[in-house]
Amino acid sequence: MPTPETDLPEVVRIARDLIRFDTTNHGGGRATGEREAAEYVGAYLESLGLTPQHYEPIPRRTNVMARVEGRDRTKPALILHGHLDVVPAIADDWSVDPFGGEIRDGMLWGRGAVDMKDMDAMILTSVADILRAGEQPERDLILTFFADEENGGVEGSALVVRDRPEWFAGATEAVSEVGGYSITADGRRAYLLQVGEKALAWIKLVARGRAGHGSRHHPDNAVTRLAEAVAALGRTAWPISLTGTTRELLDGLAALTGVSADDPDVLAETTGAASGFIRSTLRTTTNPTGLTAGYKHNVIPDRAEALIDVRALPGTEAAVLAEIQAIVGDDVEIEVVHQDIGLEVPFAGDLVDAMVAALGRHDPGVPVIPYLMGGGTDNKALSTLGIAGYGFAPLRLPAELDFTGMFHGVDERVPLDALVFGQQVLTDLIRSY
Repeated sequence: MPTPETDLPEVVRIARDLIRFDTTNHGGGRATGEREAAEYVGAYLESLGLTPQHYEPIPRRTNVMARVEGRDRTKPALILHGHLDVVPAIADDWSVDPFGGEIRDGMLWGRGAVDMKDMDAMILTSVADILRAGEQPERDLILTFFADEENGGVEGSALVVRDRPEWFAGATEAVSEVGGYSITADGRRAYLLQVGEKALAWIKLVARGRAGHGSRHHPDNAVTRLAEAVAALGRTAWPISLTGTTRELLDGLAALTGVSADDPDVLAETTGAASGFIRSTLRTTTNPTGLTAGYKHNVIPDRAEALIDVRALPGTEAAVLAEIQAIVGDDVEIEVVHQDIGLEVPFAGDLVDAMVAALGRHDPGVPVIPYLMGGGTDNKALSTLGIAGYGFAPLRLPAELDFTGMFHGVDERVPLDALVFGQQVLTDLIRSY
């Protein structure tokens, strides 16, 4: 039987409501539902006695912010931020309606359950718990919900930072998604705290040839040239290259499992379902994601294009693009469609200590290990204002759940008790830091 509405924790209800807004971001300025979701968030913030501000630099691409006054305003403000858009979901591939917000098997299902309407709900309800109790956070909190993160933030956080920098006045640190969740390595649980992100380059490979009839002997074929380049790049085994963060990650996993860090890939495999996510943080990745060529079966086109998602370790961006050119050959052009910086901050300091301590109070004795995320967040935009960003969306997860595999995947879902756990940890952090 379905769980009665009155028995659902508020964090679950809010996350479910947000999932039911179809905020699909198709890229290239094509998105739906972000204004409606932002209006919902704004109304919730108003119900807490806050005064939200909305900024819509592009019609219907709505961002919302509210500031919560802290007890000690001499301390730097802390930003808690999320994004309201999601990647597309092909409904026929799912076992539930991607935007139905269905609850079954103790989990909340739907696009955004993992990325990142779960964290949006945790932020809102954690602040609600504190304000409804008549309390104040230790320092000012800046609650921000961005549009367009799933397209690199070019019509979201990048424009907010450019046009509304006053929103973030007094802030030096930010907390957002893709960190604080648990993994299980050789039967032992640990939490990953995100202190860095790989650099992003979305590139287009362009091969040119000579147009002609499909029946001809035709060696100057743009499709063939492109296919060879895509295959070569897609099959490239990029070498392991460690940063300070990934060395700490390997040392932490080695201490947890007793497995040597001499072979990082073997050590990563001890984390089971999370291994693919972790292995991607140890090297550059270059994944083909789209192909375009031709317009008729019997016409050889003079141009063929491929989209490649490149994620490079911080500071290696130029060298990686040069190596890609060498791999695909000089007769294939590279166009950079969108590029963004890599980030890496120390696994140290008062905020890190507070996040580790908050997890420890709710899951005692479980280690917290830093990691460098293979993807990116809106922390990249905030970093241009000198704000250090962390990933801390705390979730205690069952070992058998392939949580990291559900980012942009099918049948995205999150355990209800993990949402409640995360809200409690986040509330604890807000109270104590």
